[in-house]
Amino acid sequence: MKNRYVLVSALGLLAVGTTLVLAHPHFNKSVTVKLPSGAEATVTYNTVPANEMHATNAAVGSYVSVRRPQLKLSAEVKAGSATIPAGTYVIGAIKNSADDWTMGLYPADAPRTPVDMTKVIKLDSVYSPKAGKAEHMLIDITPGAGKLEGKAVLTMHFGQLFLAGAIS
Repeated sequence: MKNRYVLVSALGLLAVGTTLVLAHPHFNKSVTVKLPSGAEATVTYNTVPANEMHATNAAVGSYVSVRRPQLKLSAEVKAGSATIPAGTYVIGAIKNSADDWTMGLYPADAPRTPVDMTKVIKLDSVYSPKAGKAEHMLIDITPGAGKLEGKAVLTMHFGQLFLAGAIS
């Protein structure tokens, strides 16, 4: 009986130790850039695992945000057809259909549920399902390409979902 207890205890410790060794970290990240307008833009988020079921199960027309990544603007920014006042916004996406998304910004101080869609700022966006798979959320501010050429764009890559939205 004592040998069985020792064996079970050893296996339990091995299982816990293996879990700790194989577990990987998730990082809090922050990216800050100075936009062409002179405004400072800061993105903060956590590199959470890409749980694509959250996006897949979202209703068409809904605003989807995973762990509330944020964009903070130091001054008002005009971005294509959108004007984004200075402030802090939750970065997310609006599901237009199963194969079409638009990047959206929702005021961080607004109620989380239900999302008031009249407060979502829709960005001129490009969606691609062909950018490969990101195992963890990746958000950045980069120079635009294609129809967003010459603009600063907010990019979000989560699983197969890749969106770029103009912020200048």
